[in-house]
Amino acid sequence: MSRPYLHPGLPAPAPSDLDRPYWDGLRNDKLLLQRCRRCARFQWGPEWICHRCLNFDLSFDEVEPLGTIFSHQRVWHPVHPALKKQGAYVIVLVELTHADNVRVVGNLLGDPAQPLRIGAEVEGVFEHHHDGEPAYSLLQWRYV
Repeated sequence: MSRPYLHPGLPAPAPSDLDRPYWDGLRNDKLLLQRCRRCARFQWGPEWICHRCLNFDLSFDEVEPLGTIFSHQRVWHPVHPALKKQGAYVIVLVELTHADNVRVVGNLLGDPAQPLRIGAEVEGVFEHHHDGEPAYSLLQWRYV
């Protein structure tokens, strides 16, 4: 992606010890999600314990950034001053096909007035903000 979808000036993510592998993965063009080493199931958001089997042995494993739109929201009013010039944009909740159907949020790239369809296939796009302070990366989505 040559230029960021979102205008500059947004606050950078503030990773914690719990979600740092996710943010580090995005910087390296990888989607890393938490996975239990006992039951082998993915989960998101990250926790200290498995949501299913209550095991404490969790890792971050790479997932193919492919999924389907589970839900969406077309945003018309800026939620941050840096988005005043952005205009409308679309937020999607994506169900990840290759990760036990966990769901992650991101923006849908392209025309904000484009038709939106629940169940449509999307792929992840890594958006790097090298000029951010600190530098960071986001996971955005586009139709396949």
